[in-house]
Amino acid sequence: MARANNRVPLARRHSSMRFSRWIARTFTLATLLFLAPRMECQSPNANPVAGNPDAIKEGTSLFRSNCSPCHGLNARGGGRGPDLTTGRWIHGSSDDQIFHTITGGVPGTDMPANDLPELEVWAIVAYLRTLAPAVQASAAGDAARGNKIFWEKLPCSRCHMVNGKGGTLGPELSRTGTSRSDAYLVESIREPNKDLTRYPRDPNNSFGPTLVYDTVVIETTDGKSLRGVAKNEDTFSIQLLDIEQQLHLFQKKDLKSISHERKSLMPAYSEKILSPTDLQDLVAYLQTLRGDQGTL
Repeated sequence: MARANNRVPLARRHSSMRFSRWIARTFTLATLLFLAPRMECQSPNANPVAGNPDAIKEGTSLFRSNCSPCHGLNARGGGRGPDLTTGRWIHGSSDDQIFHTITGGVPGTDMPANDLPELEVWAIVAYLRTLAPAVQASAAGDAARGNKIFWEKLPCSRCHMVNGKGGTLGPELSRTGTSRSDAYLVESIREPNKDLTRYPRDPNNSFGPTLVYDTVVIETTDGKSLRGVAKNEDTFSIQLLDIEQQLHLFQKKDLKSISHERKSLMPAYSEKILSPTDLQDLVAYLQTLRGDQGTL
């Protein structure tokens, strides 16, 4: 006699597991909110789970699930979102202001509104607070002098655009002051090959695959060789912006070879080329670049 099949369908089991995890998460956050210290001097809009280790742990998980595609796994910046570890918040630095930036988004930017439950947003804010430096000081260099270094002494503007002026071969820098830390900028100038900048392959899809600002070398069947960066690439074609900033579109079947060298076109500026003082001034100038509108 055939045995009765008591197995629960796989799709139903997965649905049940997801629901159970959601219930557990909601219960944990609700418990944290209930147990959060209530201070008479505390603003009604203050984070009720600020500094709570369990909330921070939960916020870490929520950030990686919802925010990391744009801001990077460790919140140090990604293809579309800036570094959130610098302590600089162009749309307000209080917990309440960050909360409203997350839930309401920033019109005119890549930062969308998010419909996460209130307690989950507060948990994310609690996590972000653990990333920023204890004291956020301005760069110690001379920004005015750094401006001249960027535009006159070094060939930075040949490749990088700032507020509509400059080249397009390298990453756009109009909002660097809100998106990158001092340490990241120093590393990018001294060792540009160490951490190549990424940007979305599809500007309308922050969750899609990314391209890297690395050196691409193309050899055509007639013996020509071109170097530059890939502005777009798929299985069948590639758009190359060469070092003269001319855009080329190729069908891959018509090329002899394509190679990604995994290094930056930007030269490394050693102390022989850029002194420590000049570097400090240049970073100070870059930190003044906030753009007309920033993103979270």
